[in-house]
Amino acid sequence: MNLHVVILAAGQGTRMRSKLPKVLHPVAGKPMLGHVIDCARSLSPTRIHVVIGHGAELVREQLAAEDIHWVLQTEQLGTGHAVAQALPGTEGADQVLVLYGDVPLLRAETLAQLSSQAGAQALGMLTVTLADPTGYGRILRNEAGEVQAIVEQKDASAEQLRIREGNTGIMALPGKHAARWLGSLSNQNAQGEYYLTDVVAMAVAEQIPVEVAHAGDEYEVLGANNRVQLAVLEAEYRRRQAERLMTEGVSLADPARIDVRGDVSVGRDISIDINVVLEGRVVIEDDVIIESNCVLRDCHIGAGSHIKAFSHIDGAELASGCDVGPYARLRPGTRLHAGAKIGNFVETKKADIGAGAKVNHLSYIGDAVVGPDVNIGAGT
Repeated sequence: MNLHVVILAAGQGTRMRSKLPKVLHPVAGKPMLGHVIDCARSLSPTRIHVVIGHGAELVREQLAAEDIHWVLQTEQLGTGHAVAQALPGTEGADQVLVLYGDVPLLRAETLAQLSSQAGAQALGMLTVTLADPTGYGRILRNEAGEVQAIVEQKDASAEQLRIREGNTGIMALPGKHAARWLGSLSNQNAQGEYYLTDVVAMAVAEQIPVEVAHAGDEYEVLGANNRVQLAVLEAEYRRRQAERLMTEGVSLADPARIDVRGDVSVGRDISIDINVVLEGRVVIEDDVIIESNCVLRDCHIGAGSHIKAFSHIDGAELASGCDVGPYARLRPGTRLHAGAKIGNFVETKKADIGAGAKVNHLSYIGDAVVGPDVNIGAGT
């Protein structure tokens, strides 16, 4: 299937109270839009189109990639208008999948399910059941349970506001109908905008099937309009990552006090204490112990190693059975061979420390090769 993805990322995000465009605010150290782009890539689409507006140059600069087609929306006239800006680049598409740049926790499997259900013939939409649907468009169904339309919050009647099934805005449009539907949108509504959601009623009127997929939970489709909501997303991402680590063989002293901000690969029987931060590409092999308040960034920790409290490891490679810290700093280019020990208040940079060698305390080792079983004295 010729799949094109359109990501809407033109909003200013005034409630963030920031110079930074909303979609560049980070969750787990990565811009929200970056998470969405990665999710879109999981479907291997023909092309990804990102509609930008506020802070366009900065957005393009931070997330530039060969597989992204940037589309400028000079006026923000609604979601339907935004998608229409990208349509010229989707010629020949079987399906146009519409995503939002401030919804970073959408799961790849949910997106794949929506795309598969809709195919090239049906209109697909992603909905979510909410305890409190305030702010969401409501899904209107007939007595047979078939979707008939979506009514936005400001246009809904009192009875419609009681509906708990909400529209996420994420849709799969059949390519052959997309341009005609978007060209028929009207802005005669409470917001004075061109709503993408109005295409649902058009599909129903034309007897085109409407396929509905459901998000696993509300966090998956939650956007961030302010920093409070951004913190909610951060907490949920942290919870997900902690759950993944535990199911893969890691014991966490407190799952609420670990931060995963990258691609972390783990072995079994690993113990991680509180307030540990894992950033970038981190590999932790079997039987590793990481004590509290450590930061590990772009590093490889060999099996059976022990990282003691308040240690920072950045761009280093540790073989098996190494002992680091407490209060040690291993900088980029550091390599520890099997059984090497770096003690308290030791800093290394571009240092190759041989098997069994010891740098026990209060030393700086940089641009150096230390042979096996060497013992470096204090203050070196």
